[in-house]
Amino acid sequence: MNQWYLSYGGQQMGPYDLQRASEEARLNPNGFAWTEGFTEWKPIPEVIEFKQASAVAVAAPPPAPNQRADVIDFEIRGHEMQFVEIELDPGECAIAEAGAMMYKDPSIEMDSVFGDGSGKDEGSFMGKLLGAGKRLLTSESLFTTVFQHTGTGKAHVAFAAPYPGNVIPVNLQTVNGKLVCQKDSFLCAARGVSIGIEFQRKILTGLFGGEGFIMQKLEGDGLVFMHAGGTIVERQLGPGETLHVDTGCVVAYEGSVDMDIQQAGGIKTMLFGGEGLFFAILRGPGKVWLQSLPFSRLAGRMLMATRRDKGEGSVLGGLGGLIDGDNSF
Repeated sequence: MNQWYLSYGGQQMGPYDLQRASEEARLNPNGFAWTEGFTEWKPIPEVIEFKQASAVAVAAPPPAPNQRADVIDFEIRGHEMQFVEIELDPGECAIAEAGAMMYKDPSIEMDSVFGDGSGKDEGSFMGKLLGAGKRLLTSESLFTTVFQHTGTGKAHVAFAAPYPGNVIPVNLQTVNGKLVCQKDSFLCAARGVSIGIEFQRKILTGLFGGEGFIMQKLEGDGLVFMHAGGTIVERQLGPGETLHVDTGCVVAYEGSVDMDIQQAGGIKTMLFGGEGLFFAILRGPGKVWLQSLPFSRLAGRMLMATRRDKGEGSVLGGLGGLIDGDNSF
C-alpha cells in the first residue's frame, strides 16, 4: 500500500494511507500531494485518487442521528492571507464573529443573536444571558451573527480573518467534540457549535500562559474554522508526550491535552534570551495547532519600527535609522 504525503506552505504531513490522506485533502485542498509513482508534487485538486476515495468512503453521508450541527461544505481560498467560503443548502446556517463576513449571496440573510448562536436554549432568556456572559468574559461581542440560507439551491458566504494568516478547518467529531483555542482565533462555524469558556485550572498558567485565565471552548459535532498568523503546524502528541512552545504560538489543542507553563531557563536567559519569562508545556495525548507568527509579535515589531522612525531613545534621532540600515533616502 502506497504512503501519501501532503504539503501546506512548505510544511510536510504524513505518511498517511489513501483514506486518511483523502480526508485531510478534503478538509484543506489548498496544498500538494505526493506518493510513490509521482514524478513531482501535485496540487491536491488534480489528484484523481483522492476524488475516487472520497466518492467511495464519503458519498455525502447523512448526519448522525444525534448530530446537532448543520452539515456544511466549504473551500479555503488564498495562500498567505486566506478566507473560507461556505456553501449552504436551504435552511442551513453558519455563525461567525461580528465583522468577519467578506461577501455573501443575496439569498443569505444576516441576523445578530444574543449569545453564541448555537441554537441551544433558544427559548430560555437565562440560557441566552449565560451564553452572552461567557462571550463577554473572553472579550468578544455579546452578539453573534447568524447567516441563514432562505432561498433555493446553493448559496455562498465567505469569512476573512482580521489579520494576515491562515484558516484552520476542524471537524469537532474528530477531536471528541471539544477544542480549546485562543480567545481571538475563532472565525466561524456551522450552526449548532457551542462557543464557551475554558478556565485555566492552575494560577501560574493563567497569569503567564499568554492567554490569561480564560480561553475559548468550542463544543459540538460540526465544522469550526480558526485563523492564525504565519505558517500553521499540526502536531499529534502521544500519551505523556510533551512539547515546549512559546506561549503566543499556541493556537488550539484538543480537550485531552494538558497545558502548563514553565520558567524559561535561569535569570540570565529570562532577562536576555528574548523568549519571555515562561513558555507553555503541552502534554498529550491529542492534537495541537501552532502558529509561527502570533499577532502580538507582529504588532510588537510594528510598534518598535514606529518608535525607531520617531527617533525615540536615540541621540541621533532619525539619523540613527540610516546608520542601522532600517531606512534609506
